Amino acid sequence: MDPINGRSKSMSRERLGVAVVGAGYWGPNLIRNFLASEDWELLAVCDLDVDRARSIVRDRPDVAVLSSLEETLALDGLDAVAIATPAGTHRGLAIQALRHGKHVLVEKPLAHDVESGRAMVRTAAENGLVLMADHTYCYTPAVTKIRELVADGALGEVLFIDSVRINLGLIQPDVDVLWDLAPHDLSVFDFILPGGLDPVGVSAHGADPLGAGKACVGHLNLPLKNGAMAHVHVNWMSPTKIRQMVIGGSERTLVWDDLNLVQRVSVYDRGVELIDKPSSGAERAARTIAYRVGDTWAPALEEREALSSMVGEYAASIRERRTPRTDGTAGLRILGILEAAGQSMAMSGGMVTLEGRDPGADGSREDGRTLVGSGGRVGA
Repeated sequence: MDPINGRSKSMSRERLGVAVVGAGYWGPNLIRNFLASEDWELLAVCDLDVDRARSIVRDRPDVAVLSSLEETLALDGLDAVAIATPAGTHRGLAIQALRHGKHVLVEKPLAHDVESGRAMVRTAAENGLVLMADHTYCYTPAVTKIRELVADGALGEVLFIDSVRINLGLIQPDVDVLWDLAPHDLSVFDFILPGGLDPVGVSAHGADPLGAGKACVGHLNLPLKNGAMAHVHVNWMSPTKIRQMVIGGSERTLVWDDLNLVQRVSVYDRGVELIDKPSSGAERAARTIAYRVGDTWAPALEEREALSSMVGEYAASIRERRTPRTDGTAGLRILGILEAAGQSMAMSGGMVTLEGRDPGADGSREDGRTLVGSGGRVGA
């Protein structure tokens, strides 16, 4: 029997040992799901505020409460950690855990900048360990079904994605509204689009009408390579809460309303078609437009908690020695877009083109980025 956490060696072979680092806003959700999972044994919660951490696991004396990451990483039988701390701390904590031979799960965003995310991805690859981004929405039954429908061609070719995430939200002191809310939508785009989210560029507009020092309202436009457009609208100031995504395809259009408890996903056999498409000149004005109006249907969705599926995927990726569904490289793609959005807002919405942005599995390739504004092209 381990004198620190009381678990037996036999149990340690049946389940993976995990510690949650951070017991603030998101940590308790991870703690609850690790405790409920048959794949995991929660060995410890690590937080500088020991009293807060202890209050969360007060009915589980077998879970150690520690304030030192070094002491946490030294626990017997520890296989992995889950980091739920401010983004600026992710790099240091994750790399320390990876260098101790522990798999790492990190809440969104993966890091506070691309350079840090790249270092995390590289360190995980060098040590043969799993680095997973907690892109929770990608594990919801709704988004799992949306990905399946897109992959099966039920919508046809994706022509546009329009996502709205607004509410009277908590204004963050360290990040703007795009960094706070847009990672949810961007991670879903990346998850459902075949080949991931690979925009031609990024154009972002933000406003700070409250004088909070950070943009409280934001719009993000992402032109895609097939001529499609993805758009994200986020807002901390709306008195009404909306979480809705519309995915328009050449065959059907899908609407995901995350607040509709009865029918979260609806598929509309409706759309617009151009008949006899001339290629150039005045003939374009003569195109015939046809409107298609068909049935609407709602796919059946499983009832399960997204975080439960996420911690299950974390365990499976470790045991099967494979890349998780939302790996570090996926998190790095989102970071690249967020960083480009900041550059675009600094240029009053100028387009930031992304070339050779994907860093690859080892994180070694540099981002190719060019700013495009009214003054022409400026190397970044």
